[in-house]
Amino acid sequence: MANVRSEYTDSVNFYGQEDPRELVERFGSPLYVYNEDMLRARCRDLTGLSSHPGFRVNYSAKANTNPSLLKIIRSEGCVVDAMSPGELHINQLAGFTREEITYVCNNVSAEELKNASDNCDMVSVDSLAQLELFGKMNPGARVMIRFNPGIGAGHSEKVVTGGKKTKFGVDPEMLPQVQEIVARHQLQFVGVNQHIGSLFMEAAPYLDAMKVLLALAEKLLSLGYPLEVIDFGGGFGMPYHKYEGQPRLDMTELGNAIHACLSEWAEAKNYNGRFFIEPGRYVVAECGVVLGTVYATKNNGPHRYAGTDIGFTVLARPMLYDAFHDVEIYRENGKPDTEVVAQTIVGNICESGDILAKDRLLPLIEQGDVIAMLDAGAYGWVMSSTYNHRLRPAEVLIGSDGKARLVRRRETLDDLTASLVLE
Repeated sequence: MANVRSEYTDSVNFYGQEDPRELVERFGSPLYVYNEDMLRARCRDLTGLSSHPGFRVNYSAKANTNPSLLKIIRSEGCVVDAMSPGELHINQLAGFTREEITYVCNNVSAEELKNASDNCDMVSVDSLAQLELFGKMNPGARVMIRFNPGIGAGHSEKVVTGGKKTKFGVDPEMLPQVQEIVARHQLQFVGVNQHIGSLFMEAAPYLDAMKVLLALAEKLLSLGYPLEVIDFGGGFGMPYHKYEGQPRLDMTELGNAIHACLSEWAEAKNYNGRFFIEPGRYVVAECGVVLGTVYATKNNGPHRYAGTDIGFTVLARPMLYDAFHDVEIYRENGKPDTEVVAQTIVGNICESGDILAKDRLLPLIEQGDVIAMLDAGAYGWVMSSTYNHRLRPAEVLIGSDGKARLVRRRETLDDLTASLVLE
C-alpha cells in the first residue's frame, strides 16, 4: 500500500488485505487497529527468552485488556496479572483460570484484597500496611510481597517504579517487620516480586535487579519460606522511533543472560518453583495503531498545525509523558513523499496540551488525510476517556487471514448517560 508515508506498515503488511482509509470509512474515525500476527510474534519473543521449565511470561494486562487480544496472548502460553477488580473480571472473561492470574496491586481496600484472594492464584502486596490488612482479611492465605530493588529505569520519571523516589515496594531492610506480620496472621509467604520501570532498552539494569531479587529469595528460602514464584517484573522496551531506525532491545542477548542466570541459580539452590517476567508494553504496543482524520490545517505565524480527531481522550501518552509515536499519512491516490516540513499534530480537545506530535518533520499533511499514530497498542485505548464528552473509539483486529473484524464497537451517546441517575 504505497502512500504518502507508509513504509513501515507496508514492510510488515500491518493491514493485511485491508486499506486504512477504507477501515476508517467502515468503522469510523478515530479507530484502533490491531494485528494478530504481530501480537503473536511479540508473545513468542518473550516466551522464547528461556527454556527453563519454571519460566513464565506474566502479561501485565493493564497495557491492553481487550478480551480478543487477551485470548490470543493466553493461547501463546502466557499467564496474566490483574491490578483491579475490573481487570480481574476481564481476564476471567478471556478464559484465564484462577491458577493463571496473579493480582498485583497497591493501596487498595480490604474488600478488594479479599476478592483478589478468593479469585487469584496469589496476591501481591507492596507495603507493610497492605500486608497487615491482607492478613486481617485473609488469615492463612497465600501472599506475594513486592520489594523495591533500589534500581529504577524508564523513559519518564512517571514510569520509574524502582528506587527511592517511587511509591512502590517494601524496603528489603524491613524484612523483620514482614516476618512478624506473616507469622502473626499465619500467612503463606510464597512469592516475591519487583518492578524497576517501563521501557528500558538496555538489559543491564534489568539483570542487575534480577540479581538483587535472587539474593533476597535465597535469604527467604534459607529462612524456611516456601517460595513458589520469583517475579522479576517487566518494563521491556520496544522501538517507538521506527522511521529513525531505532534499534530493538536485543532479545537474544537478553534471553541468553536471563536463561543462564535462572538455570544456574535454580540448580545451585535446588529451586523448583516458577520464575516470572512481567512485560506488558512489549507484548501489545507494536501490534496496534490508532487511525484518525485530519479535519483542519492552518498556520499560526511560522507554525503549521494539522488538526485531527485523535485528541488526548483517544491517545493520552503524548500528553502524559511527552511520549513519541511515529506518524504515517494516507491519502486518496496518495504517493510516497520524502519532502518534509515541520508540523504540529493536534487533537480536538479544548486544552492547549492536546498535542500528538510537536514540530515533527513530515510530508505536508492535508485536510482529508488519514493519519496513523504507530505503536499505540499499549496504554492506548485503556487510557482513553470521555473528557469533553467525546465518545471512545472502536477497535478492530486484523486476523491472520488478513481481514478485519470488530472487537469493540464505538461508544454511543447512550453509553455516556447509562450510569446517570436522572430526575
